Amino acid sequence: MLSLIDVFAYTLAALLVGAAVLHLIPKLGAPGQRIAAWLCGGLPLDLVITYFTAAPWFAGWFLAGWRGLIVSVGAQIAAVMIWTVVHEQTHRKHLRGPRIVHSLNRTVGRVRNHTAVWWTAWAVPIFWVIRVAEWFVYPPLIWLVRFPRYDQREWVNVSRQKFEGLIGHDLIWCLYCDWMTGVWSLGSEMLRNVESFWCPIRYHSDKKCANCQIDFPDIAGTPGEPDSAWVGHDRTIADAAALVDRKYPPGQKVNAWFGHPARLTVEGRDHKPSGGE
Repeated sequence: MLSLIDVFAYTLAALLVGAAVLHLIPKLGAPGQRIAAWLCGGLPLDLVITYFTAAPWFAGWFLAGWRGLIVSVGAQIAAVMIWTVVHEQTHRKHLRGPRIVHSLNRTVGRVRNHTAVWWTAWAVPIFWVIRVAEWFVYPPLIWLVRFPRYDQREWVNVSRQKFEGLIGHDLIWCLYCDWMTGVWSLGSEMLRNVESFWCPIRYHSDKKCANCQIDFPDIAGTPGEPDSAWVGHDRTIADAAALVDRKYPPGQKVNAWFGHPARLTVEGRDHKPSGGE
């Protein structure tokens, strides 16, 4: 079993070398540009994210138990801070100019701003688990109950590294949000199919319905289209079953949520969504 110092050193070195490789790839001409673009979405991006987030946790635990896990997290924090300083110093043109971090520091104070943004890092393992679920829990439902298929790369990708002037602190946290937002949005889209397929019944709380219909539009449906919404909580189970019969008839190719593009028609023909079956 490695010492904790070794775990810290090896983890830190692996993370910084990995970051250096990612910076080097786009500089390798046209082939490098293609590889860089490939790494920015879908499964390749998931592997990159796992390398920098979950892999150190598992490695630290395997090499030195729970102490190794804690040390690996410390190494990740150190790697982010070192990378931030180096990236900012190599982009000095933007270092003193207008930046998001400077504006927010003025709004809430430097200590509060930095403490808060680091506090959000607790969510990283949560989003990583959600991403794993999107790969391993949802796909069988495509085959089992004919849920729509999604091109996950259209949802889970990163591009803010292309934004001019985004460096160091701003860049790393904007990339985190870039990935996180795609993961969450794809998860919400998948859950729309789950909810409308198995449980198309409005909640008894009007407030909950109003809050949740932002992410689950079928709760309210489309004005003027009665069958586009879940049944009211004051209706009967027969009404709910009848709605399911109408929205999910036997033999339907794609059993998508009510407002999914797969249910739209163009000149009387089914319209396939991007990435749909």
